Amino acid sequence: MTLFHYLIPFALALGLLILAHELGHYLVARWCDVKVLRFSIGFGKPLLVKRAGADGTEWALGAFPLGGYVKMLDEREGEVAAGELDRAFNRKSVWRRFAIVAAGPLANFLLAIVLYWGIFVAGTDELRPRISTVDVSDAATANPAQKAGIRDGDLVVAIDDEPIQSWQDLRWVLLRHALDSEKVSLRIRTLEEVETLRTLDLTGLDIDDSSTDLIARIGLKPWRPEIPAVVGRLVDDGPAARAGLVAGDEIIAIDGEPITSWGEMVAKIRESAGHERVFTVKRGEAVRSFPIVPDATAENGKSVGRIGIAVVEPMLGGLTMFAEVRYGVVDGLEKAIRQTWDTSVLSLQMIGRMITGEVSWKNLSGPVTIADYAGQSAQLGLSHYMKFLALISISLGVLNLLPIPVLDGGHLLYYVIEIIKGGPVSERIMEIGQQIGLALLVMLMAFAFYNDINRLISG
Repeated sequence: MTLFHYLIPFALALGLLILAHELGHYLVARWCDVKVLRFSIGFGKPLLVKRAGADGTEWALGAFPLGGYVKMLDEREGEVAAGELDRAFNRKSVWRRFAIVAAGPLANFLLAIVLYWGIFVAGTDELRPRISTVDVSDAATANPAQKAGIRDGDLVVAIDDEPIQSWQDLRWVLLRHALDSEKVSLRIRTLEEVETLRTLDLTGLDIDDSSTDLIARIGLKPWRPEIPAVVGRLVDDGPAARAGLVAGDEIIAIDGEPITSWGEMVAKIRESAGHERVFTVKRGEAVRSFPIVPDATAENGKSVGRIGIAVVEPMLGGLTMFAEVRYGVVDGLEKAIRQTWDTSVLSLQMIGRMITGEVSWKNLSGPVTIADYAGQSAQLGLSHYMKFLALISISLGVLNLLPIPVLDGGHLLYYVIEIIKGGPVSERIMEIGQQIGLALLVMLMAFAFYNDINRLISG
């Protein structure tokens, strides 16, 4: 994909998330009768400014787009006319100030709930949670899945009585339990349609090994029957589409080496990131050759190749690999709230483990990685892009609630102290806090940028 295909989805995502966050502050400020002087998307010199509303609020677009702010009438930032003192932010009760500041992160959580709700109610085609085991020949180093007696083709119906409908559900629930180092009970339906229970022991599992995927370390992978390498769908402007492949083409060789299955082809493509390979394709009765350079994509800290094709959905004995996952309006809302809550808790757990050293800071991502994921998810379709938006919105909400001065969470910490001690925190303490908070924020951004650059170089 070109740089354009990454920047546009990233810019749209960033704009929507900042808009939601700042609208939260703005709407609650208006509800608390605080005069809003400026609503800005971006920092720095305004590129566009328009006044609107009874208060003449300035709606601005800043030159530096990584953020935004709502500027309110406040005696600490300038002189306030006597007739408007009751509308100044600093004159409001601590509870109203608390509500105004908390509204930004809460708006991000609300946006995530709405996005997930729309996805769950509209329905998406998801990979079924039918599993295979990753083979380990040495019995002494058998992985948890092998020890549990899981067999190829087993369908996971539930984990500890929590229904599992898709491969994503399976990954998510196992990740949660792995963080808590728990044993979990898997309700399995075998290929013979027999339901049984398997106990999966996740205690002692290394969650910080970035060399392999967590699910692979558990010993699981998606079950895939042996199917021919026939192109079912192509990503618009992906390497395969640009080279001239079309749906229905069967890839029979790569660089002259015969390809007998889809899995064999995928393995060859994954190890060819950025390197031209000649694909021999059977189209009807004709055999043609296409030189293709697989795109390099970051996955678990490694660079893997992709050419932008999807398999024709296979069926084996009536068993489909994909299923439409759809919820009713009420169930979808409940699921969306649960997903947002669980993701928030997981994010906090990961931050806590980074602080204690249990999880590497290499897991921290910056704008380059986020832009990469934005472009990839947009290419996969609207539902994938909406899931990406929801996840980033939750991350933004969690980050802003951290008790770091200069972030919303730092201000909320000051207000909690004010409620407890019966008076505001001194200006000197707030000034020191701002300096510490700014230093922490710069350090986090430096780590994130370093990780982004390191991923690009290592990729």
